[in-house]
Amino acid sequence: MNNSLGEIFRITSFGESHGDCVGIVIDGCPAGLPLFVEDIQREADKRKSGRSRPLATARKEEDRVEIFSGVFNDRTTGAPICLAIWNRNIDSSEYEKVKDLIRPGHADFTAFEKYGGFHDWRGSGRFSGRITAGFVMAGAVAKKLLSTIGVEVVAHTVEIGGVKSNPPPSVADIRAAMVENEVSCADASAAARMIEAIKEAGRDGDSVGGIIEARVEGLPVGVGEPVFDTLEGCLAKAYFAIPAVKGVDFGAGFNAARMRGSEDNDAYDVMDGRIVTTTNNAGGILGGISSGMPLVARLAVKPTPSIAKLQRSVDLSTNEPTTIAVGGRHDTCIVPRAAAVAESMTAVVLADLAIRAGKIGRVLK
Repeated sequence: MNNSLGEIFRITSFGESHGDCVGIVIDGCPAGLPLFVEDIQREADKRKSGRSRPLATARKEEDRVEIFSGVFNDRTTGAPICLAIWNRNIDSSEYEKVKDLIRPGHADFTAFEKYGGFHDWRGSGRFSGRITAGFVMAGAVAKKLLSTIGVEVVAHTVEIGGVKSNPPPSVADIRAAMVENEVSCADASAAARMIEAIKEAGRDGDSVGGIIEARVEGLPVGVGEPVFDTLEGCLAKAYFAIPAVKGVDFGAGFNAARMRGSEDNDAYDVMDGRIVTTTNNAGGILGGISSGMPLVARLAVKPTPSIAKLQRSVDLSTNEPTTIAVGGRHDTCIVPRAAAVAESMTAVVLADLAIRAGKIGRVLK
């Protein structure tokens, strides 16, 4: 397995869904960054289930963050930062019942073949969304680091179950509006219809997917390392590490394929002495390098594969066809919680590339 991401600001993920804990090790964080456990806890709370996510899984974890290294006198030291969350509310009984059955839409078959059956199948092990708790903890550090150069990152729900939203354009307005509902949507009217779509799917024993938008403001020109570590290439790699993400685009994305060059090209102008574009079909990235315009990315998230409907499968112990209805505790829609993960992964990649581009120093004063 490869469980690390980044070149200088480098993260290494550890833990399994039903293991003792999940966490992250961050190497390369500049020394001198003020960092408190509350900074990390605030971000971790955005992805966990609970009263703030009544549509989410019945697995309720406290998700209390612990800092084991890399912070002294409330500042980063330059040493590796180790962050962990303990798994407390574990119930592997439902997985024990179906451990030999291939769950459609899951990594059961591919993991079994690749690791010879020695992988941890409880709660999907390393392939569970549970490991993204570590991603979010790393994102908390990255976001605080980016704030030192005025970069703001937000990710929010723009579509669930075919219901599309019409969010405001600015990061500040999006952040203010999305916290008003449980689906992290910055459009109150659309949020209400999304919630009903989730509930309807749940009543039918089914699930729904959706689309998350990540938006970044304040990113300076020059972030990204062509040709193989382009800004969008590094972001896409990080996004696809989030379980259930099946598509990524930037700016106009796939719609650009339906435009003419005269429509897709972003014309230039000067505003307050700064070179800007009048539109942003490029999504803030040209030639794999940030252009100074808002970075806009979208992530397509598939429906939760664990559903109560009866589906065809194969029993690995007998190699015979069978059927399966997945029990246990699962989200009907993971999009709202995945938005917090997308936000964090965006920040992690940008922090690494900003350091590599010389926008953030190795020691903060």
